[in-house]
Amino acid sequence: MSLGEKLNNEATIRDLYINLMKKTLSASVYDESAWKILDPGKRYQSAGLFKRLSGLLKNLVIEKLGGRSIILVKQNPFNLSDRVNGKDWPMFGYTMVGHKRLDNVQECVESVLKNNVPGDFVETGSWRGGTTIFMRALLKAYNVVDRNVWVADSFEGLPTPKDEQDGPDLSSVDYLKVSLEQVKANFKRFDLLDPQVQFLKGWFCDTLPNAPIDQIAILRLDGDMYSSTMDSLQNLYHRVSKNGYVIIDDYHSWPSCHQAVTDFRTENNITSEIVTIDWTGAYWRVE
Repeated sequence: MSLGEKLNNEATIRDLYINLMKKTLSASVYDESAWKILDPGKRYQSAGLFKRLSGLLKNLVIEKLGGRSIILVKQNPFNLSDRVNGKDWPMFGYTMVGHKRLDNVQECVESVLKNNVPGDFVETGSWRGGTTIFMRALLKAYNVVDRNVWVADSFEGLPTPKDEQDGPDLSSVDYLKVSLEQVKANFKRFDLLDPQVQFLKGWFCDTLPNAPIDQIAILRLDGDMYSSTMDSLQNLYHRVSKNGYVIIDDYHSWPSCHQAVTDFRTENNITSEIVTIDWTGAYWRVE
């Protein structure tokens, strides 16, 4: 085998690994990932008598079964377009962002590696760790050993909104609460839990001001709320290297997040073009 053939073969294997990681992390290889767990959170006060009674009965059954570690699910059909665009929340899997936003992460990583942009990769708001697992997988695929991936999260779900500007209150949504131990276990399942992965546990306002990160090549924000987005930008943006990237997961879909980005860019005279990724995500390159 010639050198050229060997290099092409290695590139093909690398691409297969990266694409399989995308499909696995987004649970796109399992139709069952589109199923929805039924929970007793829905209320029926404004419905008719029959619907209120049937709803209360359903909630009671769900709660009783939940006490026995049994769940009820609705068998929704798998919709590839929704998964590609990150429009559904997979019942299992490691990320909600979909293929297009994972493609964007790959493009940004490959760009900073190609152009020797210094710095680590950081995500604020990790859920089950899927996007940061993918970042670590990309470093491994390209044999990069001198960069770290930072996983910043409360690992307790979303905080209670400070005010109306923060957006809706999702602090009680158990689906969004994933412990640090579980996220580490998720990295380990892919053989990617090693010293190149660092964790920052706590609310962003507490952990980010003194985070021991010198330079950042990619800063990915997925904090949803105004205050969480602003905390991330105020404490980390000045560490992003020239030609590095800032990715905003909820830019087009969460008004609170969009407003925080707009306010920060205005206050700091940032005019870099914001590029749309999909229906919600966007990014810009630091000039």
